[in-house]
Amino acid sequence: MIEKRDFYIDGKWVAPQQADDHNVINPSNEEPFAVISLGGQADVDAAVAAAKKALPGWMATPPQERIALLEKLAEIYKARSEDMAQAISTEMGAPITLARSSQWGAGYSHIKTFIKAAKDFEFIKPLGDHAPNDRIIHEAVGVVAMITPWNWPMNQVTLKVGAAVVAGCTMVLKPSEESPLSAVLFAEMMDEAGFPAGVFNLVNGNGEGVGTALTGHKDVDMVSFTGSTRAGIAISKNAADTLKKVHLELGGKGANLIFADADEKAVKRGVLSMMNNSGQSCNAPTRMMVEASAYDAAVESAGEIASGITVGPASEEGRHIGPVVNETQWGKIQDLIQKGIDEGARLVAGGTGRPEGLNRGYYVKPTVFADVTPDMTIAREEIFGPVLSIMKFDNEEQAVKIANDTVYGLTNYVQTQDGARRNRLAQQLRSGMVEMNGEARGAGSPFGGMKQSGNGREGGAWGIEDFCEVKAVSGWSND
Repeated sequence: MIEKRDFYIDGKWVAPQQADDHNVINPSNEEPFAVISLGGQADVDAAVAAAKKALPGWMATPPQERIALLEKLAEIYKARSEDMAQAISTEMGAPITLARSSQWGAGYSHIKTFIKAAKDFEFIKPLGDHAPNDRIIHEAVGVVAMITPWNWPMNQVTLKVGAAVVAGCTMVLKPSEESPLSAVLFAEMMDEAGFPAGVFNLVNGNGEGVGTALTGHKDVDMVSFTGSTRAGIAISKNAADTLKKVHLELGGKGANLIFADADEKAVKRGVLSMMNNSGQSCNAPTRMMVEASAYDAAVESAGEIASGITVGPASEEGRHIGPVVNETQWGKIQDLIQKGIDEGARLVAGGTGRPEGLNRGYYVKPTVFADVTPDMTIAREEIFGPVLSIMKFDNEEQAVKIANDTVYGLTNYVQTQDGARRNRLAQQLRSGMVEMNGEARGAGSPFGGMKQSGNGREGGAWGIEDFCEVKAVSGWSND
């Protein structure tokens, strides 16, 4: 059993002020493999006090010095890539091949991108030629509470920490209690890189305890949260009394619009993207919407592709998908698959229960439903598992209407060879991101959503700006 009970506060590893052990479960076999401590109000107070104390000196540190520390962190993160991949794979169930590439790699990419963005970021810049003595200053928002999820642990930690470091903020991180070992390892890296005491602090805990204490804390200036829409609403309410800045990256129900002129790999690309990370991605293309003339062929193809996806333990090499994160999540997904069947959707692949040969572990069959209508539960709720809903549309106008008929607005997808149509749809779809014809967004592109998918943007220059306050100054001396 791995024991990681201590928290990282004010540059030191310290014991929790009150013992409260929590077992970390390996979702591949349902066995506990590590123990951490769940913190409480006293631990949060100590971490926030350390961050508050460190803030003035850290804010005043020249940006070049903050960038140099981030460059050192990148070196250490790269050197310990296998340790990080193993931690993520074991704690949240990402197959080790995926953990070594996308899971570890997302964190490395974000750190490197922030380094590049920081070198071009203007912390002090002129308002304009019309006001030669005016300056716009970007300065740190202050002490930031960071609450991160289990599905892409380092993706989310680095998006927050990297931006905060560049902006000059100090921080307290509460990772998910489902995936804490990767965050503890990251804290070790921050320590090794030489960040000043109090700049980065880590307190493990659950949402009800540490999360609530952080988001309502009078000395926390900003909350940066990634997780469910339900939790985001609760955090917003708790933070309201102190009027702190709240940045939310929440759920999604992405539509993938496939027109009859889409390239021949569009359906396969959509299915595999949906099933990646066992469907546990807020930006997954969960609603495949197909033009009527191409619908039957797309359904047949999607069923065949999903049926060919293998499922297995996270420790095994390969391109299979692993388990979902825990028993609660597994049960929720099973209920939603059953609801799809009960409400009349046509089951094309998968279904309820574990895949054949797997009777232990939180494994879900790659599942595809066809003939899904917009009013069905599986078309409206975020499932967060390997479950794809296929819907039919007759024309572009109807496709946009159905795609936008959701409380979410994170990522939508378009597949068509018609460039004018792509450009029209990119402007009409109500989401923070639109990806077309399988072309990934570039490094530094802002990540975030509209409506109940949250507010604010992460990544690149936009991510740095979100951790800054904007100060307008007149009478600036040009001497």
